[in-house]
Amino acid sequence: MYTKQPKKMLIMNILDILKKYTDENHRLSQKEIVDILKSEYDMTVDRKAVKRNLMNLIDFGYEIEYSESARMVPNRSTGKLEESYILSDFYLVRKFTDSELRLLTDSLLFSKHVPYNQCKELIDKLKNLSNRYFHSRIKHIKTMPDLSPRNQQLFYTLEILDEAIDKRRQISFTYNNYGTDKKLHPRRDSKGGIRQYIVNPYQIAVANGRYYLICNYDAYDDVANYRLDRITDIKMLQTSVKPMEKVHGLENGFDLPKHMAEHIYMFAGESGIVTFRAKKYLLSDIIDWFGGSITFFDETDEEVSVRVSVNFAAMRRWALQYALHTKILSPEPLKEQVRNDIKAAMENYEI
Repeated sequence: MYTKQPKKMLIMNILDILKKYTDENHRLSQKEIVDILKSEYDMTVDRKAVKRNLMNLIDFGYEIEYSESARMVPNRSTGKLEESYILSDFYLVRKFTDSELRLLTDSLLFSKHVPYNQCKELIDKLKNLSNRYFHSRIKHIKTMPDLSPRNQQLFYTLEILDEAIDKRRQISFTYNNYGTDKKLHPRRDSKGGIRQYIVNPYQIAVANGRYYLICNYDAYDDVANYRLDRITDIKMLQTSVKPMEKVHGLENGFDLPKHMAEHIYMFAGESGIVTFRAKKYLLSDIIDWFGGSITFFDETDEEVSVRVSVNFAAMRRWALQYALHTKILSPEPLKEQVRNDIKAAMENYEI
């Protein structure tokens, strides 16, 4: 129970009750609000005070819905019946529906880049955007134990990148790989020193549950992608970014949907038209990976040919992943690479 509070806190307590106890499916009458104020806030008030403060909250801009019903009551002076309006069924309209909050919660749970403690804190904040009924519906949802390594600098990296992209500034950072100790280790140059990356940042994207920086490594003229969870010690520099028109592949500006559709594994390198033959039961997977820009042709009852614009290195990996169900038709160099990859994989299993 709350400690006894001054009357000036009444309006804030009523707002708190609406946040905790109401939504479109759970509404409160003035009497029910009076009872909660007494039992949980140790405040004794009448319905008129509750109604007055509810109306004040509405005037302040809070979106509070209620129902209005008419009834006949005797006039205290004349005794004649007069029409009176009763306000009831009050509830606070939420900025997020429970379904939207559940979607956001699930997105955090399934993310591969948010550290465990930060994920738990964010989910608690999302829960507080709804009421007690939402809390009870997701009480069975638990964040997974922190079994995989996480980069604790991720959110700081995001903040610096947002600022650098907005101000069109270059950044420097250390790029890392994981070792057998499950810890990040910086990439090193030919002399054994920690390699310093200076890049021109253009966009942040999410692919396969991870954040990626789409940028240009300053020493070259093509597009590069770096995973944010591998970046540490990021700094924003005073130097301006290289104009996009000087970067191969960005001469006509940056098309994020096209870039993401082509770079299904976020590999850098050349993109082009690839055709392949696939079993038709794989159609859902194909559309999940490549989106709606693909073209189907030469369809039979069991197979279909597919034409897609995609990064060649990414397609090479994808073809190996689905080698039992697909076959590259063109271009011939990519087809030959996949054929050699499969031969090399078979050698790994020879007795």
